[in-house]
Amino acid sequence: MNSMTTPPAILADPDYALDDNLRRERGRVFLTGTQALVRLLCMQKVFDERQGLNTAGFVSGYRGSPLGAVDQELWRAKDLLKQRSIDFLPAINEELGATAVMGSQQVEADPTRKVDGVFGMWYGKGPGVDRAGDALKHGHVYGSSPHGGVLVILGDDHGCVSSSMPHQSEQALIAWSMPVINPANIQEYLEFGLYGWALSRFSGAWCGFKAISETVEGGAVVELPPMPSFTPPQDYVAPPDGLHNRWPDLPGLALEVRLDAKLEAVQAFARANSIDRLTVAAPQARIGIISAGKAYLDLVEALERLGLPLSRLEELGVRVYKPGLTFPLERTRLAAFAAGLEEILVVEEKGPVIEQQVKNLFYNLPTESRPTVVGKTGRDGAPLLSALGELRPSRIAPALVHWLAPRFPELDLKRMLPDFCAAALPSNGADGVKRTPYFCSGCPHNTSTRVPEGSRAYAGIGCHFMATWMKRDTNYLSQMGGEGVSWVASSRFVDEPHVFQNLGDGTFYHSGSLAIRQAVAARTNITYKILYNDAVAMTGGQPVDGSLSVPQIVQQVVSEGARKTVVVTDQPENYQGVTLPQGVTVHHREELDAIQRELREIPGVTVLVYDQTCAAEKRRRRKKNKPGKTVFPDPARRMVINPAVCEGCGDCGVQSNCLSILPLETEFGRKRQIEQSSCNKDYSCVEGFCPSFVSVLGGALRKPEVSTLSLADIEQALGAYPGPAPAALDKPFEILVAGVGGTGIVTVGALITMAAHLEGKGASTLDFMGFAQKGGAVLSHVRVASSPARLNQVRIDLRQADAVFACDLVVAAMPDSLSVMRAGHTKVVANDREIPTADFTRERDASINKDGLLEKLSLAAGMENLVRLDAHETAARFLGDPIGGNILLMGYAWQAGLVPVGLPALLRAIELNGVAIDMNKRAFMLGRLAAADTQALERLDRSERKVIQFSAPKPLAETVAVRTEFLTQYQDAAYAGRYAQAVAALERREAEIDPLGSRKLSKLVARNLFKVMAYKDEYEVARLHADPAFRAQIAAQFDGDYKLAFHLAPPMLARRKPGSEVPAKMRLGGWMMPVFGVLAKFKSLRGGPLDVFGYTEERKRERALRERYLAFVETLAASLSLGNREAALKLAQLPDQVRGYGHIKLAAMDKLDAEWPKLMAIYRGEQVIELKRRA
Repeated sequence: MNSMTTPPAILADPDYALDDNLRRERGRVFLTGTQALVRLLCMQKVFDERQGLNTAGFVSGYRGSPLGAVDQELWRAKDLLKQRSIDFLPAINEELGATAVMGSQQVEADPTRKVDGVFGMWYGKGPGVDRAGDALKHGHVYGSSPHGGVLVILGDDHGCVSSSMPHQSEQALIAWSMPVINPANIQEYLEFGLYGWALSRFSGAWCGFKAISETVEGGAVVELPPMPSFTPPQDYVAPPDGLHNRWPDLPGLALEVRLDAKLEAVQAFARANSIDRLTVAAPQARIGIISAGKAYLDLVEALERLGLPLSRLEELGVRVYKPGLTFPLERTRLAAFAAGLEEILVVEEKGPVIEQQVKNLFYNLPTESRPTVVGKTGRDGAPLLSALGELRPSRIAPALVHWLAPRFPELDLKRMLPDFCAAALPSNGADGVKRTPYFCSGCPHNTSTRVPEGSRAYAGIGCHFMATWMKRDTNYLSQMGGEGVSWVASSRFVDEPHVFQNLGDGTFYHSGSLAIRQAVAARTNITYKILYNDAVAMTGGQPVDGSLSVPQIVQQVVSEGARKTVVVTDQPENYQGVTLPQGVTVHHREELDAIQRELREIPGVTVLVYDQTCAAEKRRRRKKNKPGKTVFPDPARRMVINPAVCEGCGDCGVQSNCLSILPLETEFGRKRQIEQSSCNKDYSCVEGFCPSFVSVLGGALRKPEVSTLSLADIEQALGAYPGPAPAALDKPFEILVAGVGGTGIVTVGALITMAAHLEGKGASTLDFMGFAQKGGAVLSHVRVASSPARLNQVRIDLRQADAVFACDLVVAAMPDSLSVMRAGHTKVVANDREIPTADFTRERDASINKDGLLEKLSLAAGMENLVRLDAHETAARFLGDPIGGNILLMGYAWQAGLVPVGLPALLRAIELNGVAIDMNKRAFMLGRLAAADTQALERLDRSERKVIQFSAPKPLAETVAVRTEFLTQYQDAAYAGRYAQAVAALERREAEIDPLGSRKLSKLVARNLFKVMAYKDEYEVARLHADPAFRAQIAAQFDGDYKLAFHLAPPMLARRKPGSEVPAKMRLGGWMMPVFGVLAKFKSLRGGPLDVFGYTEERKRERALRERYLAFVETLAASLSLGNREAALKLAQLPDQVRGYGHIKLAAMDKLDAEWPKLMAIYRGEQVIELKRRA
């Protein structure tokens, strides 16, 4: 890429609008797979109108990835659908949705009908296909109507990306004699969908439509097809009583006969109207390949990379056939394809659907006419193309070479195979660092999925399933609607008396209520925790389909036999005046543990309804708040942490499980801070037993001064720097965007592909998210080509990425990300920010091992191909919001020539996106400037406040000086002098035994001796809260009229938490500030007879630890040697683990007390004998 100034690109489609994807009648649009399904409904209505038919459309089903967003797209298009007479019924479960669609086919026979017919669409993910099997089979057997027709959208998750298991639906449909069409890409969705309805109308059959994750969850530039015409078959006569829906239609063998007749009708329609394609005719061919759906695109990509485009296959004599109707295969075209062939290779993903049909068709042919058919296994029976997992070009290429090389030895195809092989992935100390999906900040499940000590819970379908990897004694999983029923059986054969079962409110409404009914009928000891979150958060925040409220739930479970029912909520005041069944009580969530302990002792089925709104939904609704209109309450209260008071114990993370609590590295060690931009105001973090939490009441978050920087300012600064030269695009340009869910990763891919569309290029995007909306990993595969025809598959194959945008180091260093990089080729633009993983909520010292992650990236792509910038910090500093970091990173990559679209198109794409347009434009331009000239970027920073990254002082003298000054303020100069003298004595000793050493021990002692001497009693906490530095910290974060409130557990005043010996914290107002100031002045009483706080066990042990450690330092100063220095190092750092307050600190001291004697014995050279209790 050169840096020549280039003229602005002219947009090929300057007038494009977002709703053109559904409304435009001709030309190109950019469509996602789910949007294509919506457009398909509209196209069918238009098609019927042109045929003079007055039809309506009806769609129903149940959400679930990969079809998790279908209902949202239908709701967004509600006005258009209404114009097209298309009715959407979100079903409460899959089988009832299928039954409703069956009803749509009965309309045509009704004399009171208002339309000529109703074309129907049912949708559901793979497990939903299984669940709805009986309803789908009945609907198919009874049949479609002549002017209706039914498409059955099969949401198959071949790779188990976001399902409980991998799924393939064709085998079930084949068992029901239901035809299946298999589109390869979004373009074919539009063509095949209309075909499917036409086939259904002719044959009376419902028609399966395969929608795998890799297609339906992707997006691509699509050429709108002309309306088709369908030729009525002339070689088929339907049975006298027809094939369509009718009444009466009573049970009997006639139904089975009709099913068989429907398949013959499907064959006839396919003979007259084929969507199968002979993509390489090769009349003299002796071998051929059959492939369908997404596997066909993988095949073509593998062939092209082997130097065998379809035109070359024609020359070589290799015939290629691509069926669109994959069951039943149309026999006449397939026979014509196979004529003269000696061997056929079938390339298909998952099980051998096509292969088995081909073998069955040709099995009884004479030997000289019967081709050998290979696919899942080769001619010799050895495995060839696996039915496991998902295909990609790199998995197909070895099979192709194995099959083709003996026939064309002159091509030397084996030399090409190394390009398809996975590179050895870098391995180092960061291998264990993972970006695991997690509950959102403030998620109700952070609290609701806890179980009392000694109990366990069963998992269920929904976000709360993530509790299984959070060390919450939660395990096992059943199908949706089977929650707790496995315990009904197993409880009869084990001694365990009781379990809890988590059950989402959506699942309860879907089918889970039947599971509760079964448990009641079986008299099983189980507590169902119905998690009422007011939204279906897992698939995007949809409402529960129908009327569902907590009073309705408790009324139902009580009436069906629950022995005890309680409601637990974060806002019990909301239940004032609410009528609940007799005996149902309402409790605050702080009583959850005690309530659960009570319920587990009650024989039979008990129910706990946990009522708290989904945190993500709270955020969505609060964004809709406007002056004079409150969609959802937004409390004028934020939590902050006084870092000087914080001990870094991590109890706030344990109590809240919240991702908005981040590490803060300071001179005095790792502390905690609250990320205000992601905080959803759950406030459970304050339950951490620590006095550092402070509520800020009122006011507003202050934005940095430099956030007023205008787009014109940045553009002016960029004027001196040319943009990159246009990309040649002689091959598709492939970009992997790797980052954290919920931070705009998908937006980056969407902007690039939309910009490519606006320039008339081809583009596709595929987002792998799974649970990623919960802070997990997101991988967005973006491919851009000179035209749509140049793109085959949508996923980037092994070692094929041209660029990687590492928006998060952890995700970018995952095996799936590293595997697409190629050393010396792939360019990586990495966000240098350390973004903690969910491990930090449970492990207070968890680290992402940034150096190890960067090493992996440099090894995978090449050190020279890795560039770094802290996009998070830059966005926060210049835009006032770190959320702009990913767009900023994209701007950096664009300036570096790694985004193959022009500037006008990208800026227009940002406008079309319609979200934070000005900020995103500024973020993009700031990224460009950062790439062009970092110093120019810094010159734009007009603020006095700069973000300072902490770096621990290296010289021992500086470490000691800082702490000596602190201890002087803590107590007095004499106290501080005692500290300084002790460290100095040790430093002299360490210099004597190792003159050239690093003074590692002295540095450790300097930090840890300070820690035990500066223990935070009531006087010190008061001093640190009253410190003007803390007030300045608050003022730097907040504007306006605000007040402070402190969360403390004062000795002798704090009550106990319900069912616990732990003191409950009290909220005390801003009037505490002068009290703190007065209390701090009594520090001279510390440790003396008048110290009223000094008589507690905690204070006594703190003083004892201080004296023990001082004596230890004196010992070191007298007896340290090279031989005992390793033991001394271990002893010296023991106090670092003594953190926190109250019971948290005492527990840490217990561990130190257990370790100290053993390490001291080792230091003295004494033999240590470990005594172990016999089992």
